[in-house]
Amino acid sequence: MFFSFVDELRSAGINASMKEHLILLEALDAEVIASRPEDFYYLARATFVKDEGLLDRFDQVFGKVFNGLEAAHGMEAVPVPEEWLRKVAELYLTPEQMEEIKALGSWDEIMETLKKRLEEQQGRHQGGSKWIGTGGTSPYGNGGYNPEGVRIGGEGGRGRAIKVWDKREFRNLDSARELGTRNIKVALRRLRRFAREGAAEELDMDSTIDGTARRGWLDIQMRPERHNAVKLLLFLDVGGSMDPHIRVCEELFSAATSEFKNLEFFYFHNCLYEGVWKDNRRRFTQRTPTWDVLHKYGHDYKLVFVGDASMSPYEISHPGGSVEHFNEESGAVWMQRITNTYPSAVWLNPMDEKYWGYSQSVRLIQELMQGRMFPLTLHGLDEAMRSLRRKN
Repeated sequence: MFFSFVDELRSAGINASMKEHLILLEALDAEVIASRPEDFYYLARATFVKDEGLLDRFDQVFGKVFNGLEAAHGMEAVPVPEEWLRKVAELYLTPEQMEEIKALGSWDEIMETLKKRLEEQQGRHQGGSKWIGTGGTSPYGNGGYNPEGVRIGGEGGRGRAIKVWDKREFRNLDSARELGTRNIKVALRRLRRFAREGAAEELDMDSTIDGTARRGWLDIQMRPERHNAVKLLLFLDVGGSMDPHIRVCEELFSAATSEFKNLEFFYFHNCLYEGVWKDNRRRFTQRTPTWDVLHKYGHDYKLVFVGDASMSPYEISHPGGSVEHFNEESGAVWMQRITNTYPSAVWLNPMDEKYWGYSQSVRLIQELMQGRMFPLTLHGLDEAMRSLRRKN
């Protein structure tokens, strides 16, 4: 049973090693959890899943292998222990609901019948009134009609099952899902680097125990709280071709402001020049010289550009190429200055990556960023954060 579980995890892209398999078996042998499917689910998840982006895939594999979902060809169905069913029923059902089960006979009769049919059934069953399967009127399975049944996998029909065995809890955390503020936060957390800051307001348990043991009396030790020490400079392209990407940029900005205590942001249009701004309503009257940014914020800041890099190539390569003003120095010169000042830098592009090769301006920005341009997707954001960490 567990070998098939490990194989399915690997097939789903989860790196399940033999060491983790043995750790799970040792934990079960030591009875570190109660005999409940929920406890086993969390134990297995903590053992195999090291990346939050894989939680949804794990849920699908767990449901397929242990919850009676339709298995791969040749795989035997996995029986559900009677004790687990009973414990879950006692946990989730009210006395009134337990009484209603008597419409099918006593609880013991239902569980005994379910156990026998799990042992007898050799394959998938569709329709009917006896076997565990889909459709039909059997009290076991899914998608059929029975007023009080035990749903095993699949989709419900009329919402009357006394227990559902296929509930995925983390649907929006798969790395293949669409962007959203929550998912962006998960990706940004790869850039965390914690340090002790501020006043000593947190109990240092290890030092307190050590000091008490050495002195013979209670010796309370305090320490500063841990905060994310990463400093981030965020440059956001606005206007023009970026208008269709406003929503995802807002989500990224919202996630970044909540994840990083030391965050500074500025707006620009198309390419970086001699001035940036913080308020788009005053973009022409209240600008911050780019030189001031370079002198004010230290080299330890991480630099993130967000833009589609879609413009005339002259806006990058030539003085006077800007569409809004006459720039005395080319955008390429300013890009080289800022990436030399902040060597830990990436560019996030919300435009679909398959179109990058058709744009000369995108290729120019990629060269200026030394290839560190990533698509503004969960996978691209994850790779960008890894790139920034490697530059520590």
